[in-house]
Amino acid sequence: MRTVIFDLDGTLADTSADLIAAANACFQARGEGTPLDPEVDAGTAFAGGRAMLRLGLSRLGREWSEADVDADFPLLLKAYAEDIDRHTRLYPGAVEAVEALRQRGDRVGICTNKPEALAETLLARLGVRGLFQSLIGADTLASRKPDPEPYRQSVLRAGGDVSRSLLVGDTVTDRNTARAAGVPVVLVTFGPEGPGIARLEPDALLGDYADLPEMVERILPM
Repeated sequence: MRTVIFDLDGTLADTSADLIAAANACFQARGEGTPLDPEVDAGTAFAGGRAMLRLGLSRLGREWSEADVDADFPLLLKAYAEDIDRHTRLYPGAVEAVEALRQRGDRVGICTNKPEALAETLLARLGVRGLFQSLIGADTLASRKPDPEPYRQSVLRAGGDVSRSLLVGDTVTDRNTARAAGVPVVLVTFGPEGPGIARLEPDALLGDYADLPEMVERILPM
């Protein structure tokens, strides 16, 4: 039995526009405009809420500190929760690929650095929560990616074996998580970095979800 674990943001779904909007809401609340751009800053969106806040603060032309980031982070999460799926879309072919994996007996799960409750809400809104046999979020355990334990738990809770698993992701965090867990990693090329993600030297690059079932079979042969 094989297990395929997916990252969420930037891998299964393009959530960048809604994440950027939530960060901009923090700045708008202080009358500081919208320093972040949903297209230009999509890569930063996938690096997390605090990364977006830091980038926005750096563009305002005023002094700031991590205390400002910490103060705004709960506001960002609140804004995001209130409008979590306005622009978010699953990447083409993602659902069909997950269904194909399940139909042949593979286990599938999610390991994300999005807070668990937000991940649950988003997947339910997108109508795909039932496709995944496990979900580990940033706050499910005491650690988060790139620590390997969230990945391991996502495999185990899906009913799989870590030694027969792989991670599909889109960032250096996913690459480092897989390396720490001692498993193969597939990185998608349809995220903000595009084919340039090859610089991270994953075990495989995925440009089309239609290719994923065969790719998994090749990397983890029966």
